[in-house]
Amino acid sequence: MADKQEIFADGMGQIHFAGGMVRFDFVTLQPGMNGTAPIPEANARVIMPPQGFLAAFNSMQQLIDKLVEAGVLKKNENAQ
Repeated sequence: MADKQEIFADGMGQIHFAGGMVRFDFVTLQPGMNGTAPIPEANARVIMPPQGFLAAFNSMQQLIDKLVEAGVLKKNENAQ
């Protein structure tokens, strides 16, 4: 991994399924004009097969559970 690339994203702009693949569009927030709200700008896309998406989702869920257990995150009991 000598040539490892690191990408920063403020969040996900879109996630969609097309052509048999799950596509994540990541965004960074760019300053708005004259102090207006930041504008999300797409900066990277990750494309993976459904099986890869499911494995990634499971890994993220496990991390969320650990963060809740450690007190870093709190469960939203009002979430539907």
